[in-house]
Amino acid sequence: MQMNPHLAFNGECEAAFKFYEKCLGGKIVTMMTYGDSPMAEQMPPAWRGKIVHATFVLGDHQLTGADVPPESYQKPQGFSVLLNIGAQAEADADRIFKALAENGAVQMPIQETFWALRFGMLVDQFGTPWMINCGKPA
Repeated sequence: MQMNPHLAFNGECEAAFKFYEKCLGGKIVTMMTYGDSPMAEQMPPAWRGKIVHATFVLGDHQLTGADVPPESYQKPQGFSVLLNIGAQAEADADRIFKALAENGAVQMPIQETFWALRFGMLVDQFGTPWMINCGKPA
């Protein structure tokens, strides 16, 4: 069994996943539009270019997402995507935090804490909440 986050977007899934690919260095392995799906005729023409399913792979982990029609979209709340950077990789944590924070909102600047060499919280430009953690050596 595997548990993966699935993110809902308000029409910006493709841009968000391309941004995550650039910031995190993973790879988009699936990007299907509504127009390329069996649901094409059920969607308004303007919505057919939006994403019905996307998969981003980073190592052994997956992040999936889709655009949700405006009448069903709800702003993300009550969760964060936690990205654990390897211990003693402070420069990587700082770089990724800065990249994800571009045009977003920093909630807690990345800094040393009692449990981590680097920890910070932000909401990216697409509304996804992130926590970046770089643990202390055991």
